[in-house]
Amino acid sequence: METEHVDVLIVGAGLSGIGAGVHLQANCPDKTYAILEGREASGGTWDLFRYPGIRSDSDMFTLGYSFRPWREAKAIADGPSILQYVRETARDHGVDRHIRFNHRVVRAEWRSSDARWTVEVDRGDTGETVQLTCGFLFTCSGYYRYDEGYTPDFPGIERFAGRIVHPQHWPEDLDYAGRRVVVVGSGATAVTLVPAMAEQAEHVTMLQRSPSYVLALPGKDPIADVLRRLLPARVAYPIVRWKNVAITTAFFQLSRRLPKVAKALIRKGVEKQLPPGYDIDTHFTPRYDPWDQRVCLVPDGDLFAAISRGSASVATDRIDTFTETGLRLVSGAELEADVIVTATGLNMLALGGMQLVVDGREVVLPETLGYKGMMLSDVPNFAVALGYTNASWTLKCDLTCEYVCRLLNHMDRHGFRQVTPRNHEPSLPTEPFIDLKAGYVQRSIDQFPRQGLKAPWRLHQKYARDTAALRFGTLDDGALEFSAGAAPAIEPVEPLAA
Repeated sequence: METEHVDVLIVGAGLSGIGAGVHLQANCPDKTYAILEGREASGGTWDLFRYPGIRSDSDMFTLGYSFRPWREAKAIADGPSILQYVRETARDHGVDRHIRFNHRVVRAEWRSSDARWTVEVDRGDTGETVQLTCGFLFTCSGYYRYDEGYTPDFPGIERFAGRIVHPQHWPEDLDYAGRRVVVVGSGATAVTLVPAMAEQAEHVTMLQRSPSYVLALPGKDPIADVLRRLLPARVAYPIVRWKNVAITTAFFQLSRRLPKVAKALIRKGVEKQLPPGYDIDTHFTPRYDPWDQRVCLVPDGDLFAAISRGSASVATDRIDTFTETGLRLVSGAELEADVIVTATGLNMLALGGMQLVVDGREVVLPETLGYKGMMLSDVPNFAVALGYTNASWTLKCDLTCEYVCRLLNHMDRHGFRQVTPRNHEPSLPTEPFIDLKAGYVQRSIDQFPRQGLKAPWRLHQKYARDTAALRFGTLDDGALEFSAGAAPAIEPVEPLAA
């Protein structure tokens, strides 16, 4: 049996993978492609996470695709609405017909003699291992493990007589109505869970070792609502998109350059939301500067409203041990609980855990440099979709998809079959690929590629700058090595029906 071959193989059918399929169809209509998805359904994060209140932590005018206006009323949208948006996009553009479910990529080997990747895939539905080949490999598998979340080794956890759950694997049968709930954590997941669970629980306590920055924003964008009434969606959408990009960028730059001013603004917003005399210093004043870690958004201040009503509270302390009835804290205080939710973070995983081999040599990711935040040094015909850490994920992924299409068309026009980023400065200083100080990043960042201190090896985290460079900048920048490559060893085989 001949090995199936496609021009482009996309790994992952989440937000970025579906977007990649649409961009490829629009800009490289002659390219054959397939999307391999390890799970049984599309949607990625928005299908996996099903905990109460699940929502975006970015506005949908920037988290949405550039080519498909977000038409719902909520700017900060709930998870099911986002999942529907992603799946409707796939269906309306016919991308869903290219998805192979239960196909988990475990290994990809590049051979320069063939100028192609041979990709090894484990099929979860049949248990067999299959192979495909492709001319270009595009990974859109995110940055964290889907099969497990991060839970610290809590002392005495086995003693607790109630239910312990992790948000990444929310059980459908969990009944917390009228019960006491403790949510361990202070990040985006925790501040989402607390007000959502407080609607039914007897009481919800958010237990945090240290505070995070929490910012209340309107659930709806009033400017967007006005523009959408006055203008066609295709006109209003990019205006709102750039407006929100400008606001986010300005706040990020303010946080970096004048952190004391940013802290004061955030604190003032928190004071307006909470009752007089509330201990903001203890519970909502982090030890780090804004945007050293992501800022948590709460639409319409729902977390603060739950605290003000008394249906939720915050405890800032460390866990001494789990007990039969809850948690004993280092301070000696005890929190009684029927349900404990460990909103303690993710386990990061580069490239979905796949192994890369180039001409017989295994690629060691920490030894590579990220080229423009989307390709890897000395790895041919390969790209990865990774979003921004200081803005919406999709902003960067859209640009990455556009750039990959430009690259593929450039190679076709000039007869090239191979493109490889090359670092011609071996002594170039490097630093971690992601500069956030969040625990989930620090635990695993040494397993990821590095970045240099100057372009094109620098990840700038600036959408306007990236738009100019990736959408309009030159492709032949001296760092990309193009080659006509050798003749293919076998004739391509037409893709099988999806």
